[in-house]
Order: sequence, then structure tokens, then C-alpha cells
Amino acid sequence: MAAPDAARRAELEGLLRNDCGACHGGRLHGGLGPALTPAALAGRDPAALAATILAGRPGTPMPPWRGLLSEEDARWLAERLIMGERNDAP
Repeated sequence: MAAPDAARRAELEGLLRNDCGACHGGRLHGGLGPALTPAALAGRDPAALAATILAGRPGTPMPPWRGLLSEEDARWLAERLIMGERNDAP
């Protein structure tokens, strides 16, 4: 699976900071939603996390992102979150 190009990666980083951060906290340390830090996600399967990103979590505020993200986008985000490779700059 190919990584998104540089422009798409920048868009996805913005999504993490702004959209995901609205519920998971500005630095993703938790808020309305759980923390999305490497420690909190340790041992998680990237494919399962990507599936959650795409499908959301019914009965919770976690929306499905399938209409805005491809499977490749979701997998890239999941791997970045698990590995802690995010650009936290505002």
C-alpha cells in the first residue's frame, strides 16, 4: 500500500490536529474521546485502528470517516498514531 503524497500527508496531519483533536484533545492525549498516543495504542493492530477510523464507533461520538478518507489514508493515519510519528506543530 503506497503512502499518500506530500500534499495529502499535510492534509491528513491537519485532520489529526483539527478534526480528531476536537474530541481526542489537541495533542491527542484524550478528551471526549480516548487518548491516541503511542502508549495508549501500544499493541493495537493498524488494520483494526484503520477500520475504526473508517467505520466510526456506533453509539459513540466517533463518526465514520469513510466518505472523506480512503483505506490508504486511514491506514497511514493509524500507523502514524501507533508509531508516534506526528507533526504536533500548530
